[in-house]
Amino acid sequence: MTEKPASTRIYVDADACPVKDEVYRVAERHALPVVVVAQGFIRVPDDPLIERVAAGPAPDAADDWIMQRADKNSIVVTSDIPLAARAVKAGAVAIAPDGRVFTEEAIGMVLAMRDLMTDLRSAGGVTGGPRPFSRRDRSEFLSALDTAIRRLRR
Repeated sequence: MTEKPASTRIYVDADACPVKDEVYRVAERHALPVVVVAQGFIRVPDDPLIERVAAGPAPDAADDWIMQRADKNSIVVTSDIPLAARAVKAGAVAIAPDGRVFTEEAIGMVLAMRDLMTDLRSAGGVTGGPRPFSRRDRSEFLSALDTAIRRLRR
């Protein structure tokens, strides 16, 4: 008897995620399960493919919950760089809400830049904040998510 391949699943690091509705639409089109993980309660559509998880208030509780389950058949949607690095290390596809796909080759540099900016801010350096989320970011995200789903299904 041949083993059935594991199905693709999308995990959303939901606290402050601006593309949850886009994930729901793409997942519905592909009939994929979505797990929306947050520290506490978060509203999700009433859909059998969408699961809501309140991981608890501990620091990184949502990240840890996701990483206990993410594997090479998973897509992790997050703007959290350390979570993206953990997802990539586990073989999952990690996509930021702006459409950036974190790769094994680039994640080290992304982590180093994040750490540098954190150090600059803690030393009192003015670094500015992230640029506003745009329609183009949303479009890039949709394209990256659709591409990732198609690749994982091959």
